[in-house]
Amino acid sequence: MKSNDYSIIDKNHVFIIAEMSANHMQDIERAKKIISAAKNSGADAVKIQTYRPDTITVDCYGDEFLCTPGSPWEGMNLFELYKSAYTPWEWHEELFDYANKIEIPMFSTPFDLTAVDFLRKFDMPAYKIASFEINDIPLIKKVATEMKPIIMSTGLATLSDIELAVNTCRDVGNNQIILLKCVSEYPTPYEDINLRTMANMKETFECEVGLSDHSLGSSVTVAAVALGAKVIEKHFTLSRAEGGADAAFSMEPEEFKKMVEDVRNVEKALGNITYSLTEGQQKSKERSRSLYIVEDIKMGEELNEHNMKSIRPGYGLHTKYYEGLLGRKVKKDLKKGTALDWSYIEDE
Repeated sequence: MKSNDYSIIDKNHVFIIAEMSANHMQDIERAKKIISAAKNSGADAVKIQTYRPDTITVDCYGDEFLCTPGSPWEGMNLFELYKSAYTPWEWHEELFDYANKIEIPMFSTPFDLTAVDFLRKFDMPAYKIASFEINDIPLIKKVATEMKPIIMSTGLATLSDIELAVNTCRDVGNNQIILLKCVSEYPTPYEDINLRTMANMKETFECEVGLSDHSLGSSVTVAAVALGAKVIEKHFTLSRAEGGADAAFSMEPEEFKKMVEDVRNVEKALGNITYSLTEGQQKSKERSRSLYIVEDIKMGEELNEHNMKSIRPGYGLHTKYYEGLLGRKVKKDLKKGTALDWSYIEDE
């Protein structure tokens, strides 16, 4: 999958996204610092979110519009939460220009149809559909018609929800679909992640898969790569201690950098399916087992379990000949430590 000459999916390279979300804390200079820090930490791209409070909800105090009791946002309604968290639309051009200047791709999650129209001018390498919008079929259809790679989080999706979203993309001719295994719990308990589902999604929907990870640390991310993830998304902040709506489950730069290093190491380790030995293995194979004379013997003596053994190193005959050589006579005197060779064995 390529867009703007930039590979989203590469066989040997996991695409790692630093999600800014609300961690800019309504400060555009902080947003720029996050973009720069993400690049320096090894991210392949930075992602922001494009909505306004009035395009994602309404300013209402009915019970269903109040934030979850016990959450960091208890006491606020959804409108107030999103007002504190959204990325102002007037920032977008400056942020995209800054990302281009420092040479890191940036793209966004549109949350309504007007956001798709607004984002078009930035010619992004991909679009993201959030977990909470995977059931917004008109939105998915409009994003899919942009004919860019479309990354969809499945944090609130049932199997039928995912099927409908995928088919919506394919019905308009966009098969550049990447499904992210995701759990919309912040932070996500490890026992709720069920990471094996990711590989099943790849098989079921015949598309590339990855992980949008809200768990603490990087262990789940590294495991996902080992299981076949081609895209990783992780929330990114300059400092959790400075607060913010997403700070508690976001990674700081040094943590993110270490995660990227671990992912790149796993990529190298996964390699290809091969039974060929590396140059180092070939050298080590010389120290593996083979057949040796382990007691001095005279010409004409028979080989037995006392004077011939399978030992290291590997310069003698293969151990598979051991039983066939028992009772065979030698043509010459052989010293202890002699690597067995057919030229030392009398013909039968």
